Amino acid sequence: MNAPLDIEGPAAPPRTNGELVFAEPWESRAFGMAVSLYEAGAFTWPQFQAALIDRIAAWESASTREEPYNHSREEPYTYYLHWLGALEDVLVDLRAVSADEVTARTKALAQRPEGHDHRHDGNHPRSH
Repeated sequence: MNAPLDIEGPAAPPRTNGELVFAEPWESRAFGMAVSLYEAGAFTWPQFQAALIDRIAAWESASTREEPYNHSREEPYTYYLHWLGALEDVLVDLRAVSADEVTARTKALAQRPEGHDHRHDGNHPRSH
């Protein structure tokens, strides 16, 4: 991978013992999309980093406006949600995709059932 990932700071991806950490499969997919598009020359890494830092800063700013003990925030901090949002922002800014296209695709994907991309046809070996 050639993407110059930050080790520290707001744009640094989550790590454990130096290794990248993904809590869900979609997070690694979002990571891979951004790195692949960067490596293909779709955008510069500083463009992506700036968009990511802006996303995180906006979340932090909204968070500090909440009352200290108000736990009703709609979105808890999820690094890869900000990562994905930054990727959308960069692609929209570059006119590679329109904001309406992102919204339509997001809605379509959200309507798919959980586990839609996993095989459930009984062909997997079972543990006994």
